[in-house]
Amino acid sequence: MNLSSSILGKNLQIHRLHRSQLEFHTSISSRNQSILGLFDRFPPQINGVSVRCSNTWLSADWSSKFSISTRCVPDRFSESLGPDCDSSSSSPEILNQKKATFVEILKQSNSLLPHVVLASTVIALIFPPSFAWFTSRYYAPALGFLMFAVGVNSSEKDFLEAFKQPAAIFAGYVGQYFLKPLLGYLFGTIAVTFFGLPTAIGAGIMLVSCVSGAQLSSYATFLTDPSLAPLSVVMTSLSTATAVFVTPFLSLLLIGKRLPVDVKGMISSITQIVVAPIAAGLLLNRFSPRICEAIRPFLPPLSVLVTACCVGAPLAININSVMSPFGLSILLLVVAFHLSAFIAGYALTGLAFHRAPDVKALQRTLSYETGMQSSLLALALANRFFQDPLVSVPPAISTVMMSLMGFSLVMIWNKSKEKSMIKHSQQSS
Repeated sequence: MNLSSSILGKNLQIHRLHRSQLEFHTSISSRNQSILGLFDRFPPQINGVSVRCSNTWLSADWSSKFSISTRCVPDRFSESLGPDCDSSSSSPEILNQKKATFVEILKQSNSLLPHVVLASTVIALIFPPSFAWFTSRYYAPALGFLMFAVGVNSSEKDFLEAFKQPAAIFAGYVGQYFLKPLLGYLFGTIAVTFFGLPTAIGAGIMLVSCVSGAQLSSYATFLTDPSLAPLSVVMTSLSTATAVFVTPFLSLLLIGKRLPVDVKGMISSITQIVVAPIAAGLLLNRFSPRICEAIRPFLPPLSVLVTACCVGAPLAININSVMSPFGLSILLLVVAFHLSAFIAGYALTGLAFHRAPDVKALQRTLSYETGMQSSLLALALANRFFQDPLVSVPPAISTVMMSLMGFSLVMIWNKSKEKSMIKHSQQSS
């Protein structure tokens, strides 16, 4: 009996001990909830800044010692820091984001090109010495750099995809080397016959019509119809690559009876200025892609800077001819020439491809290709192969007007597309 009574007594003590432990944990839990509610109602402050407490927990041991651990962060920083307040872990991400943003800014600097062209034009007219230092000997290296940038940013895939539209490529080539030279011959003849301008002025207009398409036409197409940008690149590249043969012979055909044309010299010059730099860029992109990735972000801002010099310098150097009594006549003739080329390219494409599903986009692309010429190449050829300095005046004016007119069409067509999209969305709703 005594033994069983003692066992029952011990069991009763153990039961009471377990019950006291449960009551102890319950009291801790209730006290924990009350403390959390207190922090929610009356948040503590550090240096006068309200903080929010999170990750609150209680620990207890058998000696009845417990502590409350909290981590408090200011309210205005807690959301941005998230669950982990260690700033050292986020520093590399912030640096990478800043680096990526800087690279994107460099890549998108081409969007400033229209503004830069306009600004360089105004500065050259107001203060010619600002660009007069960029003499004609720099034109060929500058144009070669622009061609190199085209080669670096080109790939075989873009060309293969664009070659699936041979009819459009052929139409662009016809517009570039058949329609445009006819317009150049027409306005060059008008300049000499009806306006009584010097023969060199007419030769300069004809020379502009004989050169290849401008690289800016591809950029204008990208701003208006990005999906057709590779097609524009193929058109411009094809006309540029064949310019080594076509431009000298067109110049001989149109200008040869008026002024002497050095066909061999033009072929050699175009090879050095156009073909070699594009080939070098393509080869570098093919065999050294890491080098291309490293230099590619810096090419757009440098190209914008070089283009600004190439636009402002011809005006600054030929300021006397541009501001002469027949300067306005040259300006009107050059504007009429480019405007006719833009309209002809747009209209004839609409007639030839009226059944195409994307006929409007194709019309805009071929309009850019026909209306925008590599006037810098014409300017380089004029300075190198023609003794009369007046031959370089039409290409100098064309460099500016072609860019301004092309990017004006970009803004007009983009606004038209936005209005049509809004009208279509309203009709569908």
